[in-house]
Amino acid sequence: MKADARTVLTGAHFLSGNEACCEGALAAGCRFVAGYPITPSTDIVERIAERFPLIGGIFIQMEDEIASSIAIQGAVWG
Repeated sequence: MKADARTVLTGAHFLSGNEACCEGALAAGCRFVAGYPITPSTDIVERIAERFPLIGGIFIQMEDEIASSIAIQGAVWG
């Protein structure tokens, strides 16, 4: 993954831990997420889904852990 300076938040921000996790992944260059909203990760998935269209990322909402892991494996393999 390669970071893109245009996607990194700058300045002072008050973020929850989940929001900070999302922003850290984006700053590190994450551009694909296959996940589903389930506590406690719902906030992360929702923020990723909001931010990805702005930076050209791909988010796929899945129905469970197994589907998510298979989609991620497929993305890694190309």
